[in-house]
This record gives sequence, C-alpha cells and structure tokens, in this order.
Amino acid sequence: MKEIDIEEAAVTPSPKPSKGQNWLLVVWITVNVLATTAIVYVNKLIFTDPSLGRCPLGFVAFHFFITSAMLYFVSRPKVRLFVPVRASTVSVLPLTLIMCANVVFLNLSLAFSTIIFYQVVRILLTPLTAIIDFYFYGSKIPFRACLALIPTCIGVGIVSYYDSSKSKKATIETTSALGVAFSFAGVTISAIYTLWVAQYHKKLKMDSMQLLYNQVPSGALLLFISSVLTDTFPVWRDVLPQQWMLLVISGACACIVNLSLFFIIDHAGPVSSTVTGHLKTCVIVGLGWATSEKVADFESKFGILFAILGIMLYSFVMHGRNAKAPQPEKGREDEVAK
Repeated sequence: MKEIDIEEAAVTPSPKPSKGQNWLLVVWITVNVLATTAIVYVNKLIFTDPSLGRCPLGFVAFHFFITSAMLYFVSRPKVRLFVPVRASTVSVLPLTLIMCANVVFLNLSLAFSTIIFYQVVRILLTPLTAIIDFYFYGSKIPFRACLALIPTCIGVGIVSYYDSSKSKKATIETTSALGVAFSFAGVTISAIYTLWVAQYHKKLKMDSMQLLYNQVPSGALLLFISSVLTDTFPVWRDVLPQQWMLLVISGACACIVNLSLFFIIDHAGPVSSTVTGHLKTCVIVGLGWATSEKVADFESKFGILFAILGIMLYSFVMHGRNAKAPQPEKGREDEVAK
C-alpha cells in the first residue's frame, strides 16, 4: 500500500512563483479569504430568511448556473485560464450527482447550525477522507500524521457537544440536532467527493476546472428540475431589494472563491492552499465568536483550538514528508461554490 497525502490528494504541484508574482499571490490569497468568509455569512442570512430559505435546491442551481457562466467565460481564447475539454454527460454523471449532494448538504448544515459549528466540523474532512481512502482504496498516511488527527477529532467532538447544548436565552442561536446530522452527513459526502475527484482526474485525464466545466451545467439542470418539485419559492415581486442584493453578493463571492483558489494552487502549489484554508477557518471562527450573542465557554474554545491545532500539525507532518520525497502529479480538489 502506498502512502497518500489526503489533504493534497487533489492538488497539482506547481512551480514557485517569481518575485514579481508574490504581491499578486498575496492579493489573491487575501481575496480568497475575504470572499470565503463573506459567502458563509451571506448564505447564512439567506438561509435564515423566511422567504429565501425555503428553496435550498433552487439556490444551489442558481450558484451552479453562475459558476457555469464563469467557467465558460474564463475558458474563452482571449482569457484561457484553462483549456475546455468535453466529456459525455453520462461519464461524469456519478461525480455530478455527488457534487450536487455535497453542496446541498453543506448549505443545509449552515442553515441549521451556528457558523462556528459549521466551520469547525469542516475540519473533519481530512480525517474522514483518510479513513475512507484507507478502507476502500488501501492507501495510508504516516503514523505521526494519524496521531495529529486524533486531537482534531476530539476537538470537533467537544465543540459538537457544547454548541448543540441549549442556551438559557431563547433568542441565542444554537446548533439543532438536525444541524448536527446535516453537518456530519455533509462532511462525509465531501470526503467521498474529494476521493472521487482524484479518481476522475486519472480516469478522464482532466484537471479540476475541466471537470467542473463538464459537471456544473448538468448539475444546475438537475437541481433546477428537482427544485420545481420540492422547493417553495417566494413571490418574486415581493422580494425586497436587500434580498436580491444578498443573492447577487453570494453568486459573486462563489465566482471569486473559485477563481482565486485556482490562481493560488496554480501559482503557489498545495502548501499555500492549505495554509489559506487554515487561515479561513480561523477568520470565520473568530468572526463567529465576535458576532454571536452566545458567550463562548472554555470548553468550546478549547475544542476549537484543539481541532485547529491538530489539523495544522497534520499539515506540517505531511508537507515535511513531501519535501523529502517527490510525489507523483495529482489533481486539485475542487471547491465548488457553497
């Protein structure tokens, strides 16, 4: 069995940026962090809105439509961020379906959970991917990396318990049992999706942008048809300008997140992408503490810090190992618009 870096299971190694590109890389990292943070909070407002929050499938279909338009634009010869490659709809249908489930469950998790809980549970993506990859594909990670994942799981468990505990004040938001279920289901589906993306990279010989180019249009169509049958849409003439603005901002942030992440991985490689991911977690959790009416108790703070420390230690171990031994080329995990 070969060792595989789960965290980078879908990252294509890239050359180091030149000095002239360093400032541009910093700008894109900053933009990515800000856009990711913004989309979490904007989407939370949308999901808690009485009129907009009752059409989850339609909302994801809207995001996929925006992403499709963005991918088409950046694949044109005058822009050419990637070379479009066509695959049959049937060949990518399984990946498309799990991509749809991934985003839908992420949104349901955010709708029924606090922002802090939603973000902390996402840290479990790495250990869950490692477990699934080991069980089904026979891959493994170094023993020290496995040890680093233990505090991650313990920290998430602590946060899950205390964040789902009922607050004495009825007005203070806590994570419901449904939110816990959606969160863990969502992160499990994300782990499977991560591994499937890596498999499809090899199977179809496409990078992530090319895969998305083939997945998102059919995903948008499937979700739109499903939303007509299941969602409760608002009376559009009654939607306020502020609500329309939230939808526009959410769609714009989704495009910015995808474009900036593509630039970061393409010009700086997996290490910068991983560090950016940790930075986003810290920023979102920090803002969650600052904006929440619920006073974060010692146990919750300890759990969050323990989980973040564990995943950072894991990254340190894996990047240290990769620096000593060259790895075969792999594809990048796609972050579809939330």
